[in-house]
Amino acid sequence: MIPAAARELVLIGIGAGNPEWVTLEAVAAIREIDVLFVVLKEDQLDDLVEARRVIIERHRDTPLKTVELRDPPRPWQTTPDYPAAVARWRAQRLESWSAAVAAELPEGASGGFLIWGDPSLYESTLAIVEKLADASTRAGEPIELRVIPGISCVLALAAAFKIPLNRQGRAVQIAPARLLASGMPTDVHDVVVMLDGRQTFSRIDPSGLEIYWGAYLGTADEILISGPLAEVSDEILRVRAEAAERNGWIFDTYLLRTLR
Repeated sequence: MIPAAARELVLIGIGAGNPEWVTLEAVAAIREIDVLFVVLKEDQLDDLVEARRVIIERHRDTPLKTVELRDPPRPWQTTPDYPAAVARWRAQRLESWSAAVAAELPEGASGGFLIWGDPSLYESTLAIVEKLADASTRAGEPIELRVIPGISCVLALAAAFKIPLNRQGRAVQIAPARLLASGMPTDVHDVVVMLDGRQTFSRIDPSGLEIYWGAYLGTADEILISGPLAEVSDEILRVRAEAAERNGWIFDTYLLRTLR
């Protein structure tokens, strides 16, 4: 239990796409929070906004104060200094969110963020909110932080294909696509690849690799393609481009696996 005067921020994992993947703990938190902080990205997608709205309406029957946080632009796709660009973007987020929490979350109240997938996996919200809470607490205005896990796209991918992520005696690596620009890492046989806006799978040597690719996991638009990378790479590129054009956005992830 948090002290009476303290405020609380709850990061609520809501899963990778299916409203049924919201856990009982997440439902309880949605019903208990006093303020919902909604991060609106510069290219915010209507489908994702609607998905969050549906979850709130399904699991809460009392009014909920909502505070919108406008996201700063994300320049790192065109900048030569990726780490510096990310650091500036996070600093801008921290400044904006800190001001909003100070103004909109009163003493003893609980504020929540709905996090797509899981708050701990390639999601910057947790790192920023940790700094926010620490700075506020050191300033004499304590904020307690709580994290509720969600079903990530990694787990959703494995479930969709009915495969285990790990193979006996072998490790599984989860990596952003830019780390695979030169191919599979040495001595790694199973890699779940995220954040691949440049379709890195089509640029590496496909010899001895198979792929399990999924898009819109858990939604009505879910697409699954698997097979030897050399044989299905072109099909994935075509299907991916068509889906992105049709829907205006795409979230996809995949497992690259060395053949036995």
